[in-house]
Amino acid sequence: MSDTKDSATKPRDYRASLFLPTTDFPMKAGLPEAEPKWLARWEAMDLYGRMRRQAKGRPLFVLHDGPPYANGEIHSGTGLNKVLKDFVVRSRGMLGYDAPYVPGWDCHGLPIEWKIEEKYRAEGKSKEDVPIEQMRRDCREFANHWIGVQREQFKRLGCIGLWDKPYTTMDFRAEAVIASELHKFVGNDLLYRGFRPVMWSPVEKTALAEAEVEYHEKSSPTIYVKFPIVRGAHRGASVVIWTTTPWTIPGNRAIAYSPTLEYGLYEVVGAEDGSLATVGEKIALADALAEQTAKHSKAALNRLGSFDPKGVVCAHPFRGHGYDFDVPLLPGEHVTADTGTGFVHTAPGHGEEDFELMLSTHKNYTVDHPDAFSVVGEDGSFNPHVPLFAGRRILTPEGKDGDANGAVIRELMTRHKLLAKGTLRHSYPHSWRSKAPVIFRATPQWFVGMDKPIGKDPGDTLRARAMRAIHDTEWYPKSGENRLGGMVKDRPDWVLSRQRAWGVPMSIFVEKATGKVLNDPAVNQRIVDAYRSEGADAWFNSPPSRFLGNDHDPEAYEQVNDILDVWFDSGSTHVFTVEQPLEPEWPRKDHADLYLEGSDQHRGWFQSSLLESCATRGRAPYDAVLTAGFVLDREGNKMSKSVGNTILPQTIADKNGADIFRLWVASSDFTEDLRMGNDVIQANADSYRRLRNTIRFMLANLSGFDESERVAPEEMPELERFILAKLAELDGIVRDAYMEYDFNRVLNSVFVFCTNELSAFYFDIRKDSLYCDGRNNVRRRSARTVIDEVFRRVVTWLAPILCFTMEEAWLLRFPGEQESVHLQTFPETPRAWANAALIEKWNRVRALRRVVTGALEIARRDKVIGASLEAAPTVYVSEKSDADILASVPLAEIAITSNAHVSTHAAPDDVFRLPDVAGVAVAFHHAQGNKCARCWMILPEVGANPKHEDLCNRCSAAIDAGAGT
Repeated sequence: MSDTKDSATKPRDYRASLFLPTTDFPMKAGLPEAEPKWLARWEAMDLYGRMRRQAKGRPLFVLHDGPPYANGEIHSGTGLNKVLKDFVVRSRGMLGYDAPYVPGWDCHGLPIEWKIEEKYRAEGKSKEDVPIEQMRRDCREFANHWIGVQREQFKRLGCIGLWDKPYTTMDFRAEAVIASELHKFVGNDLLYRGFRPVMWSPVEKTALAEAEVEYHEKSSPTIYVKFPIVRGAHRGASVVIWTTTPWTIPGNRAIAYSPTLEYGLYEVVGAEDGSLATVGEKIALADALAEQTAKHSKAALNRLGSFDPKGVVCAHPFRGHGYDFDVPLLPGEHVTADTGTGFVHTAPGHGEEDFELMLSTHKNYTVDHPDAFSVVGEDGSFNPHVPLFAGRRILTPEGKDGDANGAVIRELMTRHKLLAKGTLRHSYPHSWRSKAPVIFRATPQWFVGMDKPIGKDPGDTLRARAMRAIHDTEWYPKSGENRLGGMVKDRPDWVLSRQRAWGVPMSIFVEKATGKVLNDPAVNQRIVDAYRSEGADAWFNSPPSRFLGNDHDPEAYEQVNDILDVWFDSGSTHVFTVEQPLEPEWPRKDHADLYLEGSDQHRGWFQSSLLESCATRGRAPYDAVLTAGFVLDREGNKMSKSVGNTILPQTIADKNGADIFRLWVASSDFTEDLRMGNDVIQANADSYRRLRNTIRFMLANLSGFDESERVAPEEMPELERFILAKLAELDGIVRDAYMEYDFNRVLNSVFVFCTNELSAFYFDIRKDSLYCDGRNNVRRRSARTVIDEVFRRVVTWLAPILCFTMEEAWLLRFPGEQESVHLQTFPETPRAWANAALIEKWNRVRALRRVVTGALEIARRDKVIGASLEAAPTVYVSEKSDADILASVPLAEIAITSNAHVSTHAAPDDVFRLPDVAGVAVAFHHAQGNKCARCWMILPEVGANPKHEDLCNRCSAAIDAGAGT
């Protein structure tokens, strides 16, 4: 049965005759120590420059970098963003494109200015005490410092690009282009000065755009306020409104109602303890909300009849104390029965819909009633002339709730105008930088009109152009189109002006007599020329006459010193980086192929770039947009330093290696929000080890491989041709996935191939041949040929993702001072390798094999055998097709047994079966014969050769042919 040789005979050691695997590719990667050395090598050999020179003449692919703010260390979100871009440019290059990458930074705006103000406050200074030139210098130095820090952190993650010549929005030449782009909005008459409510940050004392706010939960007081009816039906009753902003009551000038709702007049017929309602008083409410109002006011109500709000005029709750104007009831389409009372308190200085409603009934309302728009100052306190509440603060300088809400509520209670009060927890806008709540406040600002005709066609508006451009753009994922489209469809006019110091100024003059913006090409050119040589500081340190020249009297013009919205800056970057590059090394193209940023940029950079380009060029500045989700902690919470749940990419790089961070990016569905935690990183590290071991196996078994060994596919065993067919199938998947930016599919497809097809199947089977066959054996040479083809593809396919590890693997096979896997393109895969029928056949072979391995596992578990080579199973098949398949393959070789038999007879009841592989059963038998001392197979032929009594025929031939020498 097994070895019958004399146990006293000392067995010969045949290890030296085997082709045992050998490689310098270590099992332990040591990425934190190795990766910086690869970065140094790439820099020394000018890898990026060589990539560009090698790609010259190929189709140009431009990913335009969305600039991060230069205001602190990178975090997981910015790391994710940059690594995804690196995947794109590296993969496009290996797909045969010229795919340069010019990184950029957003250097202007509130985030940086706020940091400088914090520094001033820490020094006991106010920004008002610092000359604007000094503040701008400090902001520029701050931005420069963090560009340097972030650049090294991005490079540490393996991101390749033109790092020594990035674009920055504070580059003098860039500032000149930004100003020039603004002048185009003057030229097409889209820029106008308006007066309307905008989101205002009292803490930062500036207007904010939607993209500069974020929404957080906030507790707000809720109040039901009674406005006494003084004219119209039901005098003596009160109209009740509901609001979450008591501080806006002093700014109230009207009440809105819905023409489609039914209203009723109600009498308070009962009041619980603690209720502010008075029995007998009469109030008007929407019928649909009467029950809810009664509940909140702890009162019992009786409907007396219908109430018609048309023509009704109320008194302000504080009439007689400086609020003696009428409060008319006006129809408004924005009024609903979702919550409140069905009557909406209208403060035109503090709400967009309120403002529009008042102007719809009184075109010159802002001029005739300036008092309605001067209630609250820039610091969020009531102005000195406001009766009862002068000096009260909506927010403190620290961004906390001030005393204004409480003061208003107390006055309402004192004057018996409060029906009920409570607290509501709701989502509320906060400044992205200061984290403080914002308010709506009417101020004079500069706007871009979304619906103003561009030229003579009344239908040619910025909104119409943008909507068409959104439709014409490719979106990854598809939901991005609807998301941005929904935002642009309903967005208000674009607020361009900011009351700040750091940024590109509005760079325009307004004629005092007419209020018109000066549109003189000569003046505009002088401004642009000055900025190009001196930067936008020239606007503040030059007399107006420098720009106006001899044709315009400086006394007749107002120089606008507001700062341009930072989103206009970044929205213009496509002009000076892609269309008209500032540097000769930057690629030139009419527009970018791709923009890639986080999903929050639908209301930020994607949108500002779209609007800027559509207004000035009539199309989007990009062909496609790819969005990523947010990085959350393991429990799905937003990462925050204060909470202590942040995991920085540079920390992962230092501890685990940047390739582990990159693997996490590729292994995640980055189009959705991503989870990150130590266990997630560890899971990716485990996956990396499995993948590394596959690469190591290939390297170890390709030692010494040269072209003379290569075997043509038609001469290979069928198993090798099956692997080539799978490789051809995978080649199509990888290329398509990279083209679609589906990096998760790339990684998963290759990883599954390496794990299932290679490690668990092909390599497992071919170890025997690789180690034991003779040097020139066709089977062994075929296996080495296939492994070489697999290696070349797997390593290049994964190089965009695991840029360090694949470089290490590649150079161990193809060394050279100027060699790099990143200078390769994906190998072309011969069409002849594709063979769907062969794949189908071998998929069935693998299914049948699972039944065999299942039976052997039981024998091994029961200690009947120690290794599969001790077995010679019988495979019972009920289908002729299965019998034919097994007859056409070397079953024992495939099953890794010493022998195997196929039977079409009925299988005994007690043999092994798998429920999911029908018609197959396996009976275990011991292999017959003696054990070969070299390959360990148990075969009858062992001992038959007197020259090699302890070897099988295959091993005897290998030894005679000089195996291992």
